[in-house]
Amino acid sequence: MEVVIASSPVDCGIGCWDLRSGAEHLRYRSCASPPHGLLSVARRFLASSQVRDSPAAASAPIFFWSWDKPQVEVRSFPAEPIGPLVSNSEGTYIIGGGLSGTIYLWEIASGKLLNKWHAHYRSVTRLTLSDDESLLISGSEDGCVRVWSLLMMFDDMGKMSARNLYRYSFSEHALRVTDLVSGYGLCNSIAISSSEDRTCKIWSLSEGKLLRSITFPSIVNAVAMDQGEHAFYAGGRDGKIYIAALNAESNPNSIYGMFIIGSLYDHSLTFSPSKAITCLALSTDGVTLVSGSEDGTIRVWDTKSQHVTRILKHAKGPVNNVLIIRQPLRACPPALANAQASLTRKRLNLSLPPPLSKYVDSTDGEIETKAVNLLLPPWQDPEERKYCSSNMIKKQIKELQQQSSSGAAEMELERLRLECKRSIQMVQQWKKMHQDLQNLCVNELLDGVQLGDR
Repeated sequence: MEVVIASSPVDCGIGCWDLRSGAEHLRYRSCASPPHGLLSVARRFLASSQVRDSPAAASAPIFFWSWDKPQVEVRSFPAEPIGPLVSNSEGTYIIGGGLSGTIYLWEIASGKLLNKWHAHYRSVTRLTLSDDESLLISGSEDGCVRVWSLLMMFDDMGKMSARNLYRYSFSEHALRVTDLVSGYGLCNSIAISSSEDRTCKIWSLSEGKLLRSITFPSIVNAVAMDQGEHAFYAGGRDGKIYIAALNAESNPNSIYGMFIIGSLYDHSLTFSPSKAITCLALSTDGVTLVSGSEDGTIRVWDTKSQHVTRILKHAKGPVNNVLIIRQPLRACPPALANAQASLTRKRLNLSLPPPLSKYVDSTDGEIETKAVNLLLPPWQDPEERKYCSSNMIKKQIKELQQQSSSGAAEMELERLRLECKRSIQMVQQWKKMHQDLQNLCVNELLDGVQLGDR
């Protein structure tokens, strides 16, 4: 099952619908998010940065919601207003782009601010990760697109010897970057950026060069790439979704422009003014496309027939974020009663992570980065196993021990088994070294006796 979630820059919450049936599941309250500020963290919970209450406000919060509760459960207050958010697929860390052009990286399980760096001269407008999640790609109001190696950002020696912190810096856009998407070829993939200069540019992440620039009839607010990387969709401020070719040769006879092979348009709006397309999301089936609009509606498109199959109404305000998510991970099966669900969540310690730190804590010493498996309830797929730093797993064990939980006993038993296994391996290594040393001494002694006899 896939669900659609959408948010608005005005405080009208987050809507959630079944993609196939259109049935609304739940509306999450108290959310006014900036563009690209809505995020599903490893399908475990929702996160969203918030629009400032006023232009003079020095900061704006980041909110977390669990899937089965409509109210905000965790509130974080970073050092400055955060715009776009992105997290890795495992939900280990979350990255935010600030109004000052600074990028922040937090560990989700502990809430620690692990790193921050000044990335752009003006505010960050979009963040995305490469397919293998080794590269971070950022876009800014200054029109610049930069590619960052996440390993490099934690390599102090490498940063000192490097000429620039970024791997590549692309400055071909003349105006603000509105969206970024990455392809599916790991670190050798392509990336597409859109801008208010009415162009979309295709970049090579392996060679760091511009592959193609496509000019559109309208400003492009959002892009979504076909999984086969044959084409991409560009949502325009004129209300149309343009289809542009990635590999085809230019067509000078196209009515829209070179490399643009078609468009999607809701013909029911023929006699009414078109509202801008603000966001796009493509389903895993490669056919279903979801678009958000300034008129507060969400349209579900069949890209093969190029028709709207369903219209979802979000609220009175415009829609500026839309995501398609596979069935969210919950603390327990939906069939359980609310009281039992709450008890199960508490017993398995599946509560939301703590608030995100405001500053980098330089007094904590070295941050442990060993990956540790978390215990999962029996109905969850083992492939969905998550990871966190070892200091967090120790903290969880301590909390569960205080609750006299059987889960703590299982975790402690697993830890002891691993320690016992390592101890046995170490003993075997010492035995082998002792035996090798003994053989060496005996051989030397025998060689000396033989020389003496001669």
